[in-house]
Amino acid sequence: MASTPFLLRPQQGPGPQRVVFWLLWVLLGFFGSARADTVPPVAPEDSWLDVVRQTPYWESQGVAENLATIRQWVLFSTSYCHEPERHILFDRRGRFLAYIDNAGSSKATIERLNLTRKRLAAETRTKTWSPGSTKTRGYPFALACHQPFVDINEAIERLTGKTEEYQLWGTWDGMTVGAKDEQVSLVELFKTVYEHRKVQGRFTFPETIMPTFLGKTIIESGGQKDALSRQAARGIMQLRPEVLDDCQVPKEYRLHRMVQVDCALRLVEQNHRNLEAPFNTVFGHLPEAKRQGLYNLLLTQAYQIGVGRAEQLLTGVELGQAARYFAKNHTSMSPEDILVGLIYHNLGREDIGLRTLYYVTDTYLARDALCASAAMEQHSWCNRLTP
Repeated sequence: MASTPFLLRPQQGPGPQRVVFWLLWVLLGFFGSARADTVPPVAPEDSWLDVVRQTPYWESQGVAENLATIRQWVLFSTSYCHEPERHILFDRRGRFLAYIDNAGSSKATIERLNLTRKRLAAETRTKTWSPGSTKTRGYPFALACHQPFVDINEAIERLTGKTEEYQLWGTWDGMTVGAKDEQVSLVELFKTVYEHRKVQGRFTFPETIMPTFLGKTIIESGGQKDALSRQAARGIMQLRPEVLDDCQVPKEYRLHRMVQVDCALRLVEQNHRNLEAPFNTVFGHLPEAKRQGLYNLLLTQAYQIGVGRAEQLLTGVELGQAARYFAKNHTSMSPEDILVGLIYHNLGREDIGLRTLYYVTDTYLARDALCASAAMEQHSWCNRLTP
């Protein structure tokens, strides 16, 4: 039985006073024990998407920094993810809530996650919860610490040509990078292709996107020439066959790194030409630094979800609701907060999922790690990044 304050313990001696104090002691002890030993149940939501739909737009303030923190743990195996066989749980504002050690099977791990979700709600550390399964996600959201296909440090070495095996030379469509006896890094290849096409007047998108584009390369392929995704995207830039067809690339050159970079940057230019006008219609009134920062993020996102869906995030009747709110209420939010908010509030629509939510966060985390490396800290592209 739970202890009671000293003055309410039974008093010694005869008379009705003793009976009254005894009754108070019993009653307080009973209710104290009930509070200590039981937790009121919290009914789960039917779906994690119900949680998303109930989230007010203003909660996007500060969410990007929270999300970046937990994604950094995952990508760099730090903090609660220093042990890979774990899952971390976080709420709709990206705030870390708890972690679990994985069980012996996927099914048992999901059961453990659901018990933890229920407990977090019962302890009022989150307002609600939703069970996950092998076919659907739950809430609070969960991330696996184990990321077998991500090695950012090795990818940075590959992009910066730290060793001879990561250096290259080649030619393509009037462009030459390096030489057989003077090979260069992948970063130099990117710079050569970009500057050559810009001089030709074929690239008009802002150069400030290029460091983030390098971060995208780290996340998607690790800079590996032969990378292949589940969606049949291939090569260093993870291009699908239909994209390479649009670039009119012969089949024998489709893994050529200069060809891949050239085609990918042409896609960025195409996205830019389609996205700039609708973006400025919605967000053109933002202060210049914030406007440019948000545009660079959205242009990067368009590479992953397609320019059509990116445009719908700005102007769509349903998908554009979040953008219209953020356009009017942007002062307390960073460009990253707004971009994450645009994606979060449209999860479950038009095939937009949690992978899309993490995409730009991961690319700028990789970008920042690349620009912090000894090989890149003085590079002109990195020097232009906003601190």
